[in-house]
Amino acid sequence: MTHVMACIDYSQSSLAVCDYAAWAAQKLGAPLTLLHVLDEEKYPAAADLSGNIGLGSREHLLEELATLDAQRARLALEQGQHTLEKARERTVVSGAAFPELKQRHGHLVESLSELEAEIRLLVIGRVGENSNRGAQSLGSQIEAVVRTIHRPILITASSYRRPEKVMVAFDGSPTAYKTVQMFAASQLCEGLPIHLVMVGADLEDNREALEKARSMLISSGFEVHAEIRQGDVEAALHVYQSEHGIDLLVMGAYGHSRIRQFLVGSTTTTMLRTATMPVLLLR
Repeated sequence: MTHVMACIDYSQSSLAVCDYAAWAAQKLGAPLTLLHVLDEEKYPAAADLSGNIGLGSREHLLEELATLDAQRARLALEQGQHTLEKARERTVVSGAAFPELKQRHGHLVESLSELEAEIRLLVIGRVGENSNRGAQSLGSQIEAVVRTIHRPILITASSYRRPEKVMVAFDGSPTAYKTVQMFAASQLCEGLPIHLVMVGADLEDNREALEKARSMLISSGFEVHAEIRQGDVEAALHVYQSEHGIDLLVMGAYGHSRIRQFLVGSTTTTMLRTATMPVLLLR
């Protein structure tokens, strides 16, 4: 069975990750897994340094260094386990079923790649514990995670706000239609009003494309408001969010034109960096 999987670390954003993961698990009726990955570069596993006898080396000092590395890693794993247990308490209080806990020692992207078959929805904070960026910036590992994991990814806001209104960004591309189809088939936002927004010229072709997507959502039981806005994509979407009190943005990870250049100065990247709401990326 696939799970909602939430990435937990020591950052402040993990509180919001717990809350959004609990919400998603309840909406999807899916089991929840909390994952902590101990960074192997920061806390290396114990190494055999007995062969490293070179200039200035002292074998007993090398042994002591290896022992200290092992102790640091052990303590960090224990701290990570404690963090996972506290995260489990928070998600249970938020209404989620008792979640499974997983801990890995390695690299986040590699660990998620190994676990991908178990993931139905990945929930991750916008910035992690090692980031020196602001709460609304984009963490250094998000790009690698999105490029590697071919599962829906919910990138959370810095604090939790239960989603009540959803905006689906639509550009008329085949990828955008696929995004709408995937979204329509999901239970995640069932019962919530949907704002289907296209930024572009108010032309007949665009109106027809928007109506087609709107009909797909309506046929799945959604209440849909569809609108075309003109202007810069990012600015128009932000203005729409502010005007309508949008709590969740849904986007395809890839699209055409500028959006196709995902995370290389693209519209998608800018929205991830500047959005004050959580962003659900569909692949």
